[in-house]
Amino acid sequence: MISTSETGVSYWRIFVNQIFLFLALLGNSALFVTFYLGWRIEDASSLSEVARQHVSIHFLFALAAASFALLVHAIVLTYFMGTGRWIQETSDAYHFDEAARRRNIQLKYQVLPGMMLCLILILTTGAFGAVADPASNTQMNYADKIHFTLALTTLLANLIVNVIQYNAISLNSQLVDQVYQEVLAVRKERGLDSPA
Repeated sequence: MISTSETGVSYWRIFVNQIFLFLALLGNSALFVTFYLGWRIEDASSLSEVARQHVSIHFLFALAAASFALLVHAIVLTYFMGTGRWIQETSDAYHFDEAARRRNIQLKYQVLPGMMLCLILILTTGAFGAVADPASNTQMNYADKIHFTLALTTLLANLIVNVIQYNAISLNSQLVDQVYQEVLAVRKERGLDSPA
């Protein structure tokens, strides 16, 4: 059962919002640290041990940060799929109006383009990062400048998309609460929650 505070806000909604906020902050912080580590590499083409070590550290952080940022987007998609399914099945079982389901779908499709943009940017940034590495077999003119521009764009886009996702999750959580309250009202009206 979803417990509520005195203001009527469910603890579940607060919990979901805080989890996403924590994950998004962690993901964006990891991307920022990766950006900083790449920015501080003075001469990636240098064969010195220090330069190679900086490139290696940047590369490892980039792998971890990219994986985590993509994981956050996957969690958001899974959240919308799960709550959408719950709203659909609950609405069918209790013969509720389809408005809540339509709103859930609208919120899900509001965040999907941003997720896809971030996915493409993260993968493209990583690809150009690999090409920008002087130790790479594949070389390209201006790959380092393209990688830097893509990294900055990815950082900003991911931050903006996470804000949009947070807003959509907050609205969807309210929607889940609304449907849940309707379920409680119907069950109480039908005497389904009374002791035996």
